[in-house]
Amino acid sequence: MKKIICLISVLMLLSVLPSYSQIMEENKDENKFDPARNPFADLKETILQTGQTGKRILLDVGGEWCIWCHRLDAFIEDHKEIKDFIQENFVKLKVNYSPENKNEKFLAQYPKVAGYPHIFILDKDGKFLFSKNTGELEKEKSYDADKIIAFLKEWAPAKDKK
Repeated sequence: MKKIICLISVLMLLSVLPSYSQIMEENKDENKFDPARNPFADLKETILQTGQTGKRILLDVGGEWCIWCHRLDAFIEDHKEIKDFIQENFVKLKVNYSPENKNEKFLAQYPKVAGYPHIFILDKDGKFLFSKNTGELEKEKSYDADKIIAFLKEWAPAKDKK
């Protein structure tokens, strides 16, 4: 009887593993800079998303090694107004820059980055609009909410009235 229960348990576990693996793949932490990701493919997918929503693209360039990158992510997460504004107006795309993968070919299409994290604003079709040194958004050992929200409002798609 114990063998049958053990066999059933193993079979149940084996049937669940593919689903679990798929769920984990689909729920990758979008707040991580992943050196294995292909930013060209990610941007193409992001452009498809923005075409349907009318949002702009916020390219967030940095790496897991970067303390200021983590501070910016935590700051946004802790400030509901900023987080909500980004979700309403932008599709955020993280692009890794690290010793493992500098993504030089991808980043060569944009102005040179002086420090990390760095933000590029693209229109819904992926056309470059603006380059932002996030050092200008800092306040002491954190960030300044007023500066961040002003920057985001300046580049939100609602300003694109022509």
